[in-house]
Amino acid sequence: MEKTLALKNLITSPGLEFIMEAHNGVSAKIVEEAGFKGIWASSLSISASLGVRDNNEASWTQILEILDFMNDSVEIPILFDGDTGYGNFNNVRRLVKKLEQINIAGICIEDKIFPKTNSFIRSETQPLASIEEFCGKIKAACDVRRDKNFTVAARTEAFIAGYGLEEALKRAEAYREAGADAILVHSKKSNPSDIEAFMKNWGEKLPVIIVPTKYYSTPTEVFKDLKISLIIWANHMIRSAVTNMKKIAARVYSDKSLINVEDQIASVAELFRLQGDEELREAEKKYLPAAGKNFNAVVLAASRGNLGELTESIPKTLIHIDGKPILFNIIDNFNQTGIKDITVVRGFAKDKIKAQNVNFIDNDEYDSTSELYSLYLALGVIRENTIICYGDIVFKSYILNELINDPGGITIVADADYEFDGTPRFDYVKTSAAYSKKLYSQSVNFIKMSPKLPKEEIGGEFIGLIKVSGEGAAAMRECIKSMSGTENFKKLGMQDLLDELAKRMPVLVKFIKGSWLNVNNVIDLQKSVNL
Repeated sequence: MEKTLALKNLITSPGLEFIMEAHNGVSAKIVEEAGFKGIWASSLSISASLGVRDNNEASWTQILEILDFMNDSVEIPILFDGDTGYGNFNNVRRLVKKLEQINIAGICIEDKIFPKTNSFIRSETQPLASIEEFCGKIKAACDVRRDKNFTVAARTEAFIAGYGLEEALKRAEAYREAGADAILVHSKKSNPSDIEAFMKNWGEKLPVIIVPTKYYSTPTEVFKDLKISLIIWANHMIRSAVTNMKKIAARVYSDKSLINVEDQIASVAELFRLQGDEELREAEKKYLPAAGKNFNAVVLAASRGNLGELTESIPKTLIHIDGKPILFNIIDNFNQTGIKDITVVRGFAKDKIKAQNVNFIDNDEYDSTSELYSLYLALGVIRENTIICYGDIVFKSYILNELINDPGGITIVADADYEFDGTPRFDYVKTSAAYSKKLYSQSVNFIKMSPKLPKEEIGGEFIGLIKVSGEGAAAMRECIKSMSGTENFKKLGMQDLLDELAKRMPVLVKFIKGSWLNVNNVIDLQKSVNL
């Protein structure tokens, strides 16, 4: 159903309906998931979220940008709190045109003078527009809309400004005759007496909308009996956010730690979900396919790892990152790029490494061999286009996409943003050129890999990703076969293989800066939260 029609049906429903305030994309998504059928894009809440007053200090173009994000994030309709229309009838016409362009379902304009002040601040001193002028805005909005279902609601501030029932009824009737689809009657009293008086004299001429911010204790049944059409919960999302943000900020400042607040706030994973991360994953599968290039993958995940109790009974590849084992994150990355043919070389606690649609090879000598020996066991699956991946790394999917599209026969990935403290801990690589921004989408020649490289020779840190294609795949197979005949082959590592390959053909290095993690200790696990 079109959003405009959905909103029109809400307002004209025979029963009482409800919509909730939202002020940005994520709050709109939360309102939708709560079950509401519509959203009130509150000018107060949007202004507050921007840190400005509800006095039209944010321009209508700034507000439109926020509305665009809100609309994109939800399937339910949005009724926009358009204040006074940001000017005269001509401003209203332009505003309605722009709202329709971004698929906002309706606008509510109020009969005060631009720039307006919030209804609950010095309300008696706020002059109302003349009935004739405001009716002109309503007519202009109705005339310019292209969709007859686009809602134009007229809000009278007669009670707010200190006028009585007679003025409220007179204005509402004039607005109805001008073409308004609904009347919003506002009141600042702590009881619904203004609303009750209006409804008893209105006679159901048009649907009536109310905003019970001040008379919040009134039972909902009262509004049903009055035949109210729509209730707006107008500012409670932003107010609840302020309350909780102040609480959390004060606690973190006091404690200088996150330990006491982490279980009181949404997880990072929940934010990702609200942002639609899963949809992006599915889109990547569709629009960034590697399947057409016949790629397959080999994951080297035989080692136990050394993370104390965490790897007492499971291998490092099964440690959870963001609620999912490292191995499954790797598999997901491959699947997202269209790589479905995946082989995992497992070793320690191999029976615990299980996954659907994945092939397994067992390295039962995992405790006395390295990644090279695991790769040797998988020699038969190194084919025309193969990605080789360590089983203990977490990385962003764009790195894999960049690697797949590299034209080289053998390409490895190295992080130019490496750590160096003089201790030979990492697989440093020496390259033909140092990293620079000019090399972002290019590759340089590999010269050597060693944890003992002097700092001045280090180009980056090998992250555990290799792509072999065509002659590169053939060269790797032949090289591993040749090396397997040496006496100490089971003690050799990946650096020995790459150094030997570099003697036979060019090995390329593709630089990245961050966006990956090798999980070696508990600190790395903590870092992975922000990856």
